[in-house]
Amino acid sequence: MIALSLAEIAEVVGGQTHDIPDPSVEVTGPVVRDSREAGPGSLFVAFAGERVDGHDFAAAVVEAGAVAVLGTRPVGVPAIVVDDVQSALGALARHVVARLGATLVALTGSAGKTSTKDLIAQVLQRKAPTVFTPGSLNNEIGLPLTALSATEDTRFLVLEMGARGIGHIRYLTGLTPPKVGLVLNVGSAHIGEFGGREQIAQAKGELVESLPAEADGGTAILNADDPYVRAMASRTKAKVLFFGESGEADVRAENVRLTDTGQPSFRLHTPSGASDVTMRLYGEHHVSNALAAAAVAHELGMSADEIALALSEAGSLSRWRMEVTERPDGVTVVNDAYNANPESMKAALRALVAIGKGRRTWAVLGKMAELGDEALAEHDAVGRLAVRLNVSKLVAVGGREAAWLQLGAYNEGSWGEESVHVSDAQAAVDLLRSELRPGDVVLVKASRSVGLERVAQALLETGAEGEVSAR
Repeated sequence: MIALSLAEIAEVVGGQTHDIPDPSVEVTGPVVRDSREAGPGSLFVAFAGERVDGHDFAAAVVEAGAVAVLGTRPVGVPAIVVDDVQSALGALARHVVARLGATLVALTGSAGKTSTKDLIAQVLQRKAPTVFTPGSLNNEIGLPLTALSATEDTRFLVLEMGARGIGHIRYLTGLTPPKVGLVLNVGSAHIGEFGGREQIAQAKGELVESLPAEADGGTAILNADDPYVRAMASRTKAKVLFFGESGEADVRAENVRLTDTGQPSFRLHTPSGASDVTMRLYGEHHVSNALAAAAVAHELGMSADEIALALSEAGSLSRWRMEVTERPDGVTVVNDAYNANPESMKAALRALVAIGKGRRTWAVLGKMAELGDEALAEHDAVGRLAVRLNVSKLVAVGGREAAWLQLGAYNEGSWGEESVHVSDAQAAVDLLRSELRPGDVVLVKASRSVGLERVAQALLETGAEGEVSAR
């Protein structure tokens, strides 16, 4: 974080100082909520959770070098005491962002946020120092913590914004007002909480409503291929830049194809020129993500050649998202188990087929959460798609939703041993251990709550006798 005195922080957050002998002492290190991350010059934010109360670690973080604790009660060590820690954290982030000379880029969407954010960051880093959301810490706590990690030399601040209801993104943009706002898509993720796509579009569009007018430098970057997103152009006073495969898009892709290893290749067109891209990432769905990143980079002054080179060299920064690993015996494991929704599940299946061309393919799939009344239809559709794509074997893992996946496959014509329903991750590991052959390709994907990453990890860990061990 940029250096701030404890006195200034207390004033910004509306707090009272306790046990601070010298309020002019500055916080020069990171702002952290995990006591294990506290170090010299840091500020520890003490949240009181259901099972763990951060205030209990106050003495330990100060001993580790933290300058003070931000909490709701005195703790016997230097502290700034406030009524509400989350509100105080947001106020501090808002203050620091206002002090920075950085351009703030915010993005949202139903699918692909984290992968696109990682691409944007890797492209912009070639132009100037860039700070971006780690992983998918995109909520009212993770977002301000990311903003507070920016320093005086930060020129681009890239923030992923998630939403579980109307008003969430409006709140986040109030903490960290963006200059450039990107909306990727409106899909089915969290549709059970929102109630429908129209409500999701309403929530996601709060991002473009928050942007400054075009005369003040605001830019909304919208997906021309998604009608819900394209319609958001009417909800902003900012300049509008469209990306997509549509011929009407300002930033678009032509001659899209997949390499023999399932990596996208295309001709990138921007208003400033065109250049060829061949990505290191897997799956055609990354083309849209790459175009979104290219549109941001173009708006921030990068040439088509610079953008294409950066996209071609960019990798995956966040774990369990299309991580492709080949075992010594030739089995390829695709770990995409961080999360799942109908759109990302279908994209992953298509990527599996592309990677596994000419080889046996396995789709180890589990529940997609938060789909509400659409859950049965969406799981059924994924099971059917696995059959239509000629995936060699579907392994549906878990309870009711997994049964729906298999039922969809069965109803699409998977009547033999092409699909199977197993109870849990261990059962899936046992099945794979007995039936995998060298050269097979295995996709593992489900919502985060299912924990299917354990299957991928088990397949990649070998015991003393060369057998896969599950944890």
